[in-house]
Formats: sequence, structure tokens, C-alpha cells
Amino acid sequence: MTADKLFTIPPFSLNKTDKSATLLPMLNDLVQHHSKSCEPFYRYLQAAGFETGGYKHIAEIPFLPVSVFKNHQLKSIPEQDVFKVLTSSGTTGQIPSKIFLDKATANVQTKALAHIVTSVIGQERLPMLIIDSKSVLKDRASFSARGAGILGLSVFGRQHTYLLDDNYELNIAEVEKFLEANNGKPMLLFGFTFMVWQFLFQLAEKRNVDLSQAVLFHSGGWKKMIELSVTNEVFKKTLNEKFGLCRVHNFYGMVEQVGSVFIENSKGHLHCSAFSDVIIRNPLDFSVMPHGQQGLIQVISVLPESYPGMSLLTEDIGICHGEDDANNASLNNTVGQEWQGKYFSILGRAAKAELRGCSDTFK
Repeated sequence: MTADKLFTIPPFSLNKTDKSATLLPMLNDLVQHHSKSCEPFYRYLQAAGFETGGYKHIAEIPFLPVSVFKNHQLKSIPEQDVFKVLTSSGTTGQIPSKIFLDKATANVQTKALAHIVTSVIGQERLPMLIIDSKSVLKDRASFSARGAGILGLSVFGRQHTYLLDDNYELNIAEVEKFLEANNGKPMLLFGFTFMVWQFLFQLAEKRNVDLSQAVLFHSGGWKKMIELSVTNEVFKKTLNEKFGLCRVHNFYGMVEQVGSVFIENSKGHLHCSAFSDVIIRNPLDFSVMPHGQQGLIQVISVLPESYPGMSLLTEDIGICHGEDDANNASLNNTVGQEWQGKYFSILGRAAKAELRGCSDTFK
């Protein structure tokens, strides 16, 4: 069973019962596929006492620690079918994860991302201001998390303009041209959280910027934001006060599961789409924690076919607030059905976990 059927339904329309019935067969198929096609994954299942299929509940699906991709090249495709290698970003000295994609997996991840994002911003491609430097896209064969994020979100925009030049200085001439045409009009902004905080406000010191009709997607970089005592609420409030920006949507995603992003709902919680699920586990014995109690975040995705990344235990601590009862309307300012599925928050990194960096190291 493939993920094709998920593209025929709204991305936040599966309740608990329907999600289990839909995703579980796909996940069992993926476990069987990767156990046959990726020998290291098969050895892991055997050593850990996991079966190669036949699971009755999503929470039973075997998980890999996300850090395994730093030290092992896990792929379920022949070398000649490798289309792209994604690498995670990290602070100096860290080993990056390497994720191997074939064309089919890359395409389905892009399609899923589009299905999720357009449900929030609509189908129209908007003029796009990217809070980054174009230099992060120079290596087209191997993308960092930032590069993958920019490339993925860029398909929803037009008139792509980068706020920063190759030296990470304001790209004033190009940005002025962009704002002359679009200031005060609908536009799409994307950047990693800390870079938005550091560089977008520099632009406000140069000229009046009206973003009252814009929508911002941002992700990552919360370590430095926490050090600056900037919460998500402060982040949103300041953007609104400075730019009139009110449509600000954080999202949680990782290079190890590109496409299965968790977008912030209207209540400020990250929400699971039809392509994904989240499980909170006790860090001591890995048992499933009930809603309202914190633990390690396990992320589930039905998209990874070229590598065994469908079930990953992250190094992030989070809390699941509930399921199918978020009571939030669609975020694209239209009347739509309320979102089904789990919704959660990230509380920080696990003790002694390697800091992943992501957007915190932008040079």
C-alpha cells in the first residue's frame, strides 16, 4: 500500500481510528520493504528482537534513534538509484546525518509538503522573500536542512528574493526592488527562526516594511531564541508590532523525514498531518506516555521508501496535548473543517543529547 490515497483527502482530516486503519498497513509494508532491502536495518531488527512486519498498532512499529543516520549509511536502494543526498546541519565538529533519496521518494516528499502547505496558504503562488542567503543552495547534490527547507518551500512562491547576500549582509538592492512591487501585498516569507529574528528586524531599520498581508513560515533555531528569552509568543507579538505580521506559522520537521512536516495550528500547537503521527515515549523504558505527560518525541512518516526512516526516536522532549479535539479552524482564513489528529509541543532537548544546531549555525 502506498501513500497515493492520502493525496485525495484533506491533510488534517484523519481521526484516530481512520489514521490507524490507513497508516498501519503502509508502515508494515515499509518495515518489510526495508528489512529486505537494507541489510543494516534487518540486522538491527534481529538484534533488538523486532519482527519484520505484522504489527497491530502504530506504536508497535520499530523505531530507529535519529542519530543512527550520523554514523551509518542506511539506504534501501542501489547506489545507482541515489538521486539526492540530504545532510543535516549541525554545530562545528558534529557528524551530519546523511539521507539517501531516489527520485520516487524525493517526488512523494515534495508532493506531501505541497499538500500540507497549500491547505494553509492556498493554491496561489505568492511573491516570496527568503530570510537567508542563496549560497546555501550552491551544492545541488547535497543539501543541508536549511537548503532542503528553502528548496521545499520555494515551490509555493514566485519572484524569489533572498534577504541576504553571500556574505550574510542585507541584500538591499534586490530587497528594495522586491518591496517596491510587493510591500503591503500578499507575500510568502520563509526562514529559520533565529535568522528571521536576527536579520528581518535589520531590514525594518532601513525602511518601512508592511507585512500585514504576508504569511511567514519558520522553523528551527529555538536554542538561541531561548538564550535570548524570546518565546514563541514574544516572537509573534514582536513581528506583529514591527511589521503588522499576524500569520506566523512555526513548523517542526527534520531532514530525516522531509515532507512530513508538523505545522503549527491556530492554537499554537504542532499538528500531525495524514502522512504522519507522533508518539511520546518515556526516556527510561520507552513506554508510551499518556497525553499531558512529557517524554521523547517519536515521529512517524509513511513517505520514506529509499531509506528506513519511517519511525524515528528523536532527541527532543515534547508533550502531546490531545488528539482529534484541537478545536482549531483552518489557518488559511477560510471556513473549513477542524483539524483531526494529534497536536503537541516541543519543550527542548533531552539531557546529554547532542545539539543538532540546524539553523543556529548559519555561516
